[in-house]
Amino acid sequence: MSQVDVHRGENPRILFFFWIIIAATLVLLVGLGWRQLVASRKYEEIEKRQTERRILNPGPRGDIYDRKGNLLVGNRAHYSAVVYLDDLRPEFRREYANIIRAERTRLQEEYQSTPQADQPQEPPIPDYYQLQWTARENVIQRYIDEINRITGRDDSLSMNKIIRHFNEQLLLPLPLVEDLNPDQYARLVEQVPVDSPIKVHTGTARYYPYGTAAAHTLGYVQNVTPDPSEFPDDGIKTFTFKKKVGKTGLERSFNELLSGIAGTELWRVDPLGFQDTRLEMVAPQQGGDLITSIDIDLQLAAETALGERKGAAVAIDIKTGEVLTMASHPSFDLNDLSPYIPRATFDDINERGAWLNRAVQLSYPPGSTFKLLTTIAGMRANTIGPETQHDCQGVYRVGNRIFRCHARYGHGVVDTAAAIEGSCNVYYYAEGLRMGIDVLSAEAMRFGLDQKTGIELPYETSRIVVPTKSWKREQVGAGWVPGDTANTAIGQGFLLVTPLQMASFMASLARGETRTQPTLLALSPEEAGKVAHGGEPIGLSRENWLAIWEGMQRVVGTDGTGRLVQIDGLRIAGKTGTADFRAHGEEVNLAWFIGCAPVEDPQIAVAVMVEGSSAADSYHGGSTAGPVAKDIFLQFIEEYPERAGFPSAE
Repeated sequence: MSQVDVHRGENPRILFFFWIIIAATLVLLVGLGWRQLVASRKYEEIEKRQTERRILNPGPRGDIYDRKGNLLVGNRAHYSAVVYLDDLRPEFRREYANIIRAERTRLQEEYQSTPQADQPQEPPIPDYYQLQWTARENVIQRYIDEINRITGRDDSLSMNKIIRHFNEQLLLPLPLVEDLNPDQYARLVEQVPVDSPIKVHTGTARYYPYGTAAAHTLGYVQNVTPDPSEFPDDGIKTFTFKKKVGKTGLERSFNELLSGIAGTELWRVDPLGFQDTRLEMVAPQQGGDLITSIDIDLQLAAETALGERKGAAVAIDIKTGEVLTMASHPSFDLNDLSPYIPRATFDDINERGAWLNRAVQLSYPPGSTFKLLTTIAGMRANTIGPETQHDCQGVYRVGNRIFRCHARYGHGVVDTAAAIEGSCNVYYYAEGLRMGIDVLSAEAMRFGLDQKTGIELPYETSRIVVPTKSWKREQVGAGWVPGDTANTAIGQGFLLVTPLQMASFMASLARGETRTQPTLLALSPEEAGKVAHGGEPIGLSRENWLAIWEGMQRVVGTDGTGRLVQIDGLRIAGKTGTADFRAHGEEVNLAWFIGCAPVEDPQIAVAVMVEGSSAADSYHGGSTAGPVAKDIFLQFIEEYPERAGFPSAE
């Protein structure tokens, strides 16, 4: 045996530990590499979610103009006095320290003054959570008091709003006093120290230069918190200011166009969630502008003429279907709804029934204005011709019912033109029964009176009725009787249409076609030349056509029912109507006038409806609605003299 101790490298115990170390090292390296190279992205995202916050600032809405470039809806500065909670943190801590000391002293004194037999085992401790919120409220209220002293206001902020803001809007400024008027804004800027935490935040609110004009057509906006689905889907917590969304009118119909693009701010925050460093900022962008077909001067003329009465007035460009005027009364000042609707304002508008656009959202019997359509239906059915005559004695018997004419002692013998001129009911009772309801209803449907117009406004009523035998059976549960036909022939009974439909009907009649597609968008000359209203030619012989036009001109003649609409130098064709309507629990009058001008080359179609407020109101188409239409025609001459056939002022 050798005396030398030979070292053998293949010692199994050493090799075992050697490979263990190698394996562990490899596992460590792979783990480090995986975390650095593969999982680093995940950890970066987790870090961003924990340390970054995003603020969305909606862009201002676009402006709305009339067809001549007058601003109808814009944006105004909306000033609010705000504080950033991050700036108040030192004050929150000092206030909290003060009130906690005071509370401990109070509790200690209370404990010591309690009889020993009633004392709890341990002295009571303060409610730290509640005192923390009290400290914050005290600090915030002091700044509100300072603003009130400067501006003369009497604002306050509830604890619930403060807590909600801390929990949900920590990075956004806390509004202390909103909607400062210019004087309050000026005093605040002048008197608040530069280093005060009080800041003036400038936002935007909708502004309506013409107040109540076209209020229902333009519509208003509502401030809403954007839906979380609109936020970027990257996991970073997002705070957002409220955005404005169209609630009614054009603001709603063109909300997508008018809405601005939100700007963004990306902030790194501290462990408590307050701002630390702004990492990124993208400015918001204003929404697109909308050019409407409205002519504000015509609109104002219609609004003034309607005055305090309930009703609607619509004026349409006959060739293009562009709506020049759409007024609905009672109305409201859109500025009173911006930036928000005060409860008292909402209740007042509600009580007056002013929310509804009577031009498109309510339907009414058209009264005698419908006799024009009855005439067309009879002529196409060859039951009415220019020489068709009836002897009106003031009454007409249908079965055992007596139907009356508005002329108590009758019109005597009238032909078609005279029947239109005098709006003779007896003539149309007889002719309606002769042609039958099927013919009459089919003609009304051919003019689209049973359909919505499709104008770019929300909430156009679907409660429009052109009655048929089957309609009455389904809706009323009774069979059709001759008296129903007699009533329909004079625009009464079950018939319901909107003022916009009647304006469109007048425009169609003036062009000799059956349909007019009204629009609230201003059309370019190229677009105006390509307008296709649909429908078809009315299909009357020239003789019949001239008879209708003669009657319509005589309506606005010296002895016609619409003589108050006469304007020197402007030939107008039209038709008056007076209908019975049940509203507010009682029977009231509806006064109608539809017409067009100039007769030589019709350019503008007008429909006016005035609704009686009580049974005591004695409204008539010629004397009540006619003068409103006259003012619109006069303003049309003022604005478009050449189109009205007058020499230009230039």
